[in-house]
Amino acid sequence: MSDQALLEVRGLRKSFAVSAGVLARGERAASRRAMAVDGVTFSVAKGETLGIVGESGCGKTTLARMIVRLIEPDSGEIRFRGHDWLRAHGAELRALRGRIQMVFQDPVASLNARMRVGAMVEEPLAIHEPRLRRADRQARAAQMLQAVGLGADSLARYPHEFSGGQRQRIGIARALVLRPDLVVADEPVSALDVSVGSQILELLVLLRREFSLTLILISHSLPVVAQLSTHVAVMQSGRFVETGPIEQVLESPQHPYTEALIAAVPKLVV
Repeated sequence: MSDQALLEVRGLRKSFAVSAGVLARGERAASRRAMAVDGVTFSVAKGETLGIVGESGCGKTTLARMIVRLIEPDSGEIRFRGHDWLRAHGAELRALRGRIQMVFQDPVASLNARMRVGAMVEEPLAIHEPRLRRADRQARAAQMLQAVGLGADSLARYPHEFSGGQRQRIGIARALVLRPDLVVADEPVSALDVSVGSQILELLVLLRREFSLTLILISHSLPVVAQLSTHVAVMQSGRFVETGPIEQVLESPQHPYTEALIAAVPKLVV
């Protein structure tokens, strides 16, 4: 393992049981397993933005959820900040969880409709920094909401009072309030209108610079990945088929699937 990588993933695999249906003779077939992530290996250095791009169903979201340990892999290894992330438990697990945060695809489903925005943004601080005074938590939450373009008046409001783009800003503020080492953003603009999504991408660019973020960006859109990423991994059927610096991959793709993704990007006619 490299001493310089913030995150290293080796041979990660995940399959899910699927029903094979009913056989012609009326006997129910034994369940089989579909491979969602098949032997993925990669590393992310501090300060990089790795874009993972591929069509829907290729395993991107499953991979993202394994990285933050929302689901456990069948096999493989993940090392984060030099620690064995998959074997961490107790105090070590709690400490590491605060260093990896996630921005979810659906800004509506990812927020608790019954909680005020201020309480939601403060919550990670209450969990991971319990010695922090409430006034300090509130101040940190207000500062982070301001950083994502929302005023102090948003603290006392509920998620339904905001637009989709504003809700995603709240989700980003909640993910960043702990000042994590790594943020995993799973399709952060796919549920938004194009113009609103563009604003969120611009925000992520600014926040990446301001907070020196290391980011993993999951997307089915090559233009979205190209806008933010320093490196890209092209994913097809659960595997990485091509990886490299974003300029290199876009200018000289080596895999037919990468070429197809680039060719599918619409060209504006002026």
